[in-house]
Amino acid sequence: MFSGGLALACSSLGRRAEAFTVNGELASLRSPGFGKLAPAAAQNTGETYLALPPGFQYNVIGKVGDKMSDGRLTPARHDGMATFKVGKELRIVRNHEVTGSRVPRPGSAIGTSNHYDETAGGGTTTMVVDPKTGLIKRDFVSLSGTLVNCSGGPTPWGSWISCEETSVGPNVRTLQNGNKIGGFPKPHGYCFEVPAAANSAVPPIPLKAMGRFEHETIAVDRRTGIVYMTEDFNPCGFYRFIPNRKKRLAEGGTLQMLAIKGKPDYDTRKGQKQGTTFPIEWVTIDNPDPESVDLDPSAVFKQGKAKGGATFNRLEGSCADSHGNIYFDSTSGGDKKGGQIWLFSDEGRNGGQLTLLFESPDRELLDMPDNICVRPKSRQLFICEDSDYQGEDGIPENFVRILTPSGKIADFAKNISKLPATEFAGSTFSPDGKLFFVNLQVVGVTLAISGDWDRFTE
Repeated sequence: MFSGGLALACSSLGRRAEAFTVNGELASLRSPGFGKLAPAAAQNTGETYLALPPGFQYNVIGKVGDKMSDGRLTPARHDGMATFKVGKELRIVRNHEVTGSRVPRPGSAIGTSNHYDETAGGGTTTMVVDPKTGLIKRDFVSLSGTLVNCSGGPTPWGSWISCEETSVGPNVRTLQNGNKIGGFPKPHGYCFEVPAAANSAVPPIPLKAMGRFEHETIAVDRRTGIVYMTEDFNPCGFYRFIPNRKKRLAEGGTLQMLAIKGKPDYDTRKGQKQGTTFPIEWVTIDNPDPESVDLDPSAVFKQGKAKGGATFNRLEGSCADSHGNIYFDSTSGGDKKGGQIWLFSDEGRNGGQLTLLFESPDRELLDMPDNICVRPKSRQLFICEDSDYQGEDGIPENFVRILTPSGKIADFAKNISKLPATEFAGSTFSPDGKLFFVNLQVVGVTLAISGDWDRFTE
């Protein structure tokens, strides 16, 4: 099992980290993975975006500005996404993290109808793709009029939860640099549900009981229906939403924030020992949708912190395994601020354990982990970097990395496009594990990668 493999690796990870501190060597933490990376041109367009291991290839789909099947142009800033089997079709629901400078822009909604806020330019598109090549058969807008749709996550009942990574609303907020944001007709900072089977823009319903804050991702425990959520802010919390009715998120529920048992107001951002496991409990957020969020993006977090909730540094990617374990990362966490990978294991209604699986000892090895996913039928965690680390040539480097079951890091893909500083986002596998889809956000492309998945070496 994936969870067992990584959990068992914790003690050896701690020893490796100590060895690194003493010897200053990264070699013991590296895995050959699928092999050495080399530049590769896309099979369908001839463009070169990636360096990949031997035996892997990719197609380019869903480029920004391409005309979709519904007549609309593909929006910019591709971000979180997931694959779904709908009948005999393979579908992808994809976020677009359009910010609009976080000010209202009348007429900017990406769809033709069912806008949540017609002055907001974010949302989702749905792509129906060939299950062998990943090439698009048809595509269309599926959520319109939302804002800064950064990531989200799939549900076991066949829908995508799209998260707004902003908390602006009707009130105008003045930033430290003097810029003003907000003034929207509608409040933002919510989650929205998009059924994968929808064939046009869905009626947008903000899931207000799930909280209003700078949402990043969600991950669902299929056994319980509980939704776990990350918050991309510093400081921030790790949340769970217990729905009143399983699979019926719009019918309300209870929002809670994680706390370390016996250590109220615990700060995980630095000074942590890799492999440490904490017993946890949950504190209830009394007001998940305060109007004050318009002006204070930490209004929900502060409620949890006041009750003893734990503090993290920029929580971004998350995913669930079949056993209900939740993996999530702190993008800027750790003593080196290169990132942390956490594991939450549920143990009853108000208990559980939190384990620090991996903390980057050097930003050359892993820097700023963002979206994550597990390769089906494996114990490999694929990690998108949102890195500003510069290599020896002074050029920013962004990789898709793999955290192996033994706790090592392998390189899988490198951004070698004309915009190498742009992040990878939206990592997701087809249900059969044969296609890996990922975005280059600012470049505005989705890449469908295939290859010899059986040749992995620890």
